Amino acid sequence: MRKQKEIMIGDKLKALRKSYGYTQEKLSESIECSTRYIGNIEQNKSKPSYEILVKICNLFHVGTDTIFSEYLEKASKKNQDLGLAGFEKLKPENQEMILHLIEYFNRNNEE
Repeated sequence: MRKQKEIMIGDKLKALRKSYGYTQEKLSESIECSTRYIGNIEQNKSKPSYEILVKICNLFHVGTDTIFSEYLEKASKKNQDLGLAGFEKLKPENQEMILHLIEYFNRNNEE
């Protein structure tokens, strides 16, 4: 059995948060934790508790497969968030452009 690489989900959670147009402050208020904790999770300095992870999944209507897909041997295709599929493989400038577009459309959706 090969050794499991360290699980680092900070970038995925940050992309998920931004794709829904949330700031760290808005997310921390929504799931009742500190902004610093969210920042530490996104920088992979802290790991989220089960409770926080469940709150994030419920808030954004995603399953844990979406967050841990690269670490699972067999991720469920049904629950995979296609909005993030391949996102991590894009160049940083393309990721940033996509995040700005999503934020723009989310803002216009609220009006």
